[in-house]
Amino acid sequence: MANVPHSRGDMSTHPDVSEMRTRHNRMLGGRDVALVDGPVFLVGLYCAASPWILHYSASQPALMTHSLIVGIAIGLLALGFTAAPARMYGLSWAMCALGIWLIVAPWVVGDSPDAGVIVNNIIIGALALILGLLCAGTAAKSVPKT
Repeated sequence: MANVPHSRGDMSTHPDVSEMRTRHNRMLGGRDVALVDGPVFLVGLYCAASPWILHYSASQPALMTHSLIVGIAIGLLALGFTAAPARMYGLSWAMCALGIWLIVAPWVVGDSPDAGVIVNNIIIGALALILGLLCAGTAAKSVPKT
């Protein structure tokens, strides 16, 4: 085996050290919200599947279609938050709006929904609103001040 020293050298002499530091800070900056991406996706997935989980797909066809579309939209926002966080965290407010819309949707879209459907939408909407506010707040905090 070759006699190779295992000590690490000083990186300050590397010609690209400033570019590497800038890239490292850019990659880590704003990723405080990474822990929220998974729950946002799960809320969207549950919202899309909830008509079949709670068995109101036949009694509330308009609300079923609505939940499916809004759930897919929330799931796509979560995927966007993960794939392109610098560009997508500005849309955190859109998720807050979707959360508020989910809370009022049973009365606007539904046809005299029962209590289970109403409670389900209120819980999903509240979770979407809270996660959206968390994303928006953390994204605003991580924006570099000029």
